[in-house]
Amino acid sequence: MALDHDRPFIPLNIAILTVSDTRGLAEDKSGQILVDRLEKDGHLLADRKILKDDIPDIVTQLNEWCDNPEIDVVISTGGTGLTGRDGTPEAFEQVYEKPIPGFGELFRMLSYQKIGSSTIQSRATAGVAKGTYLFAVPGSSGACKDAWDDILQTQLDNRHRPCNFVEIAPRLREHEK
Repeated sequence: MALDHDRPFIPLNIAILTVSDTRGLAEDKSGQILVDRLEKDGHLLADRKILKDDIPDIVTQLNEWCDNPEIDVVISTGGTGLTGRDGTPEAFEQVYEKPIPGFGELFRMLSYQKIGSSTIQSRATAGVAKGTYLFAVPGSSGACKDAWDDILQTQLDNRHRPCNFVEIAPRLREHEK
């Protein structure tokens, strides 16, 4: 698992969605962590929004971004827990054409090493819709760091071997032909 520097780095257009009933942009530390990391690694911030934890609103925003050919990836933070207001996974599942179950599984495995059995409360999830990758991670700063540093940073880098999400992105819409 290494970077193949003979392959080009391909910057992606990434939208960040924070799901929170209480945060504004000034208090959105988790969203800012994701923005800082994606930009540091050479990707482009395509859009950034904060929405209340309302499933129809989240679905509408996800569909809007998936319909935009300029957005390659959406990463959301927040709303993945178990409380009555946590609806991000349900919203994402309404949009997915194909889930990526390994993302949530890997996230929880890595998280277990840091927070133990508390990771069982995470419903991190991922999938693909209309050629756009969708990732939903918990709202804590630590979870955002873990998701980016331990999974997304390499999977969103075309140089990562033996495989990555970038190299298969052109084939995500093959069923539409």
